[in-house]
Amino acid sequence: MNRHVRVETGIKSLARPNLFRESAYVGGVWTNAPETLPVYDPASGEKIGTIPSLSKRVVEHAVGAAHQAFAEWRARTARERSQLLRRWHALIEANAQDLARLITTEQGKPLAEAAAEVQSTAAYVEWFAEEARRAYGDTIPAHRPDKRILVNKAPVGVVAAITPWNFPSSMIARKVAPALAAGCTVVLKPSELTPFSAIALAVLAEEAGLPPGVFSVVTGEPRTIGDVLIEDARVRKFTFTGSTVVGKQLAARAMNTVKRVSLELGGNAPFIVFEDADVDAAVEGAMLSKFRNSGQTCICANRFLIHDAVYDAFAQKLAERAKALAVGNGADPLTQQGPLICKSAIKKVARHVDDALSKGARLLTGGKPHDNGRHFEPTVLADVSPASLLCHEETFGPLAALIRFNDEQRAVALANDNAAGLAAYLFTRNLARAHRVSDALEYGMVGINTGLLTTEVAPFGGVKESGLGREGSHYGLDDYLDVRMVCIDVPAL
Repeated sequence: MNRHVRVETGIKSLARPNLFRESAYVGGVWTNAPETLPVYDPASGEKIGTIPSLSKRVVEHAVGAAHQAFAEWRARTARERSQLLRRWHALIEANAQDLARLITTEQGKPLAEAAAEVQSTAAYVEWFAEEARRAYGDTIPAHRPDKRILVNKAPVGVVAAITPWNFPSSMIARKVAPALAAGCTVVLKPSELTPFSAIALAVLAEEAGLPPGVFSVVTGEPRTIGDVLIEDARVRKFTFTGSTVVGKQLAARAMNTVKRVSLELGGNAPFIVFEDADVDAAVEGAMLSKFRNSGQTCICANRFLIHDAVYDAFAQKLAERAKALAVGNGADPLTQQGPLICKSAIKKVARHVDDALSKGARLLTGGKPHDNGRHFEPTVLADVSPASLLCHEETFGPLAALIRFNDEQRAVALANDNAAGLAAYLFTRNLARAHRVSDALEYGMVGINTGLLTTEVAPFGGVKESGLGREGSHYGLDDYLDVRMVCIDVPAL
């Protein structure tokens, strides 16, 4: 269902207009630049505003400010850092509606999804405010009677973080909150497509009382900023969420100064439905996994592996549900699927559809761009060949591709036949099969009878070419801490 409703943009309806700023935040100072980059609403193509295109010198200054602030910030007690994060959390919750409007305006997702993302943002900040006080060490039985061995954890140092456009708020919290909790300082580069959510979080961080230099937001050309963040030896930890190709290149360069690296890269999630599954529950899980954020999530199902016994029923129900989705401007409360981020994203989905059809797939619903050229119809393809491009490339759009299988081993083999290893899903009512298949899947996260995985209390991350490290949970704090051994000589009396 397509909607052509003109709605007021989120910027005009903010209760706190000062949350929308067209400035970077560098070392505690709101900073502009002679050159700017435009930012557009993906639903309408209208210009939202501009951001400073910072020079290399200014980005280096942000790193220098973070380096200078590190000694004082790490010296604060865990309780003090926790209290500041709690203040930030409270301000995020108090301004949740405005933050959601900003997300919808610059990213396009429906308001309900944007509101859920803000709650996720707040949850990560709250979680790591609590975890700040739990960076425990160990005492190890010594190798000699006159020795004592202690293990403690210390903050890595200055952290450089690069975040993507698809979750312009929660992705920031998943990196910045644990870094600050651990005692690190952070220089953040948000996507130039969706910078205003990051800037709004910086406004609230400043209001919460974070000292100058502890958290900076730098904006501008990705290459200019990325070159500084990856090459500056004062940056001791580099964390990146984005494409696999770019992540590999940055990780290789980070080794020139042997930085700690965390990568959350691309996915190509299999969604397996066995013959004993609850088909209605599987369809519901598929809708949540596939069409949330118009399929623009790294953990969304890309390949649907459906047992032949339930294939036709699943295909029919999924196509009906997808066809009924309301497509339109995310600011319209009735919209269920918003635009794709840019024209190139539309072209990629169309290319994957055309390729699959050329290899024998059948179109059940959708299959083409929405008539305004900024949305893509929710699409379901049946009888997709495993040789199709979408089985080996991440689509990042509202395209569900169905593949038949007849036995468990074949399903697992198809699922694992991919360089990505981020998320996988399976639906079955057989407990033994659930354990057996989840153990066999080469993925960092597995959802059993659910299409939703992300929560602040659990580790998020992949294996194989989907990345390194974990975000969320107590494991997420470890990525910002160095383990230190202290050996003490204790002479006998």
